[in-house]
Amino acid sequence: MLDLHGYLPFILKGFALTVEVALLSLLIAMVLGLAGALAKLSASRTLRLAATVYTTIIRGIPDLVLMTLIFFGGQMLINQAGDSMGWDYIDVDPFVSGVITIGFIFGAYMTETFRGAILAVPRGEIEAGHAFGMSPLRVFIRITLPASVRHALPGFGNNWLVLAKTTALVSVIGLQDMVYNAGQAGGATREPFTFYFVVAMLFLLITTVSEVVLSRLSRRYSAGVRKV
Repeated sequence: MLDLHGYLPFILKGFALTVEVALLSLLIAMVLGLAGALAKLSASRTLRLAATVYTTIIRGIPDLVLMTLIFFGGQMLINQAGDSMGWDYIDVDPFVSGVITIGFIFGAYMTETFRGAILAVPRGEIEAGHAFGMSPLRVFIRITLPASVRHALPGFGNNWLVLAKTTALVSVIGLQDMVYNAGQAGGATREPFTFYFVVAMLFLLITTVSEVVLSRLSRRYSAGVRKV
């Protein structure tokens, strides 16, 4: 049935929440990824070590484990600290926790993507900027960053597609995304396959639209670049 026994608005509401989680998580991941990449390329041994520890740990632990650790473990730690200060019980918002966790996870992957893209920028272009008297910050903003976008797009696109699908994990911490709502609707109607199939198609819609947008961005930033 087209209205899914009246549950279609319920699923679409979860779909909107899924997209919101994905986009906000992507924003956090991009900020952490750029910071991590710059830390790994910095002259500071401490920053390089901190960034390496971050990417190694995050990429070595399954996403589901990290999700449950940060949500349940974080809530426990916050309330233990709150008890010592006489605070009331604090209930961590699953939406905030989910967004931060996914952004934190994919920040590690974006770190390596951005680091590789920055290293791919020809040294001659950077040295030319310094020769014109630009400060290191201006060279990065005017030359390195724009030139690295083309190199970062393939890895960035892959990370985004995986991130979008990883949002399904927020259902395990009680956030009412489309996977959680599909489970509720499937249980009530005893037709779980129908609802999870719809969810699968909606995820496919996200990835298809993303592929189109990423393809156009790739063509735009590759304009004027000779193909070998």
